[in-house]
Amino acid sequence: MNVTLARIAVPLLRWILGLVIIEEACRFAFSSSAAHFFLKTGLPAWLRPALGIAEAVAALLFLVPVTTLAGGYALLAVFTLAAVIHVLHGQFEIGGLVVYAAAVLVCITRNAKRGTP
Repeated sequence: MNVTLARIAVPLLRWILGLVIIEEACRFAFSSSAAHFFLKTGLPAWLRPALGIAEAVAALLFLVPVTTLAGGYALLAVFTLAAVIHVLHGQFEIGGLVVYAAAVLVCITRNAKRGTP
């Protein structure tokens, strides 16, 4: 593999993943269509913005080199919670969450292996 490409592949994945998660988390936390859908779950209304904001904050931490590991583990916790909520409500289409979690694992594993942000 091209050395330059190998050097930028995981950081590029981290940035794309972080930005996509921030965008989706903000849409989940603040859009009226997400609010309408969330009401059908029977969960408290305050939980939707709390989850969305927590996910966005975790993604921001994931993007900052010094806090990549903490943000990554926080994202894994948020994705796990989201997957459990979906499954408990009979929504078994959690493939996107699984792919996001796998990408986060790749990024934090490389970060931990290098010993640097």
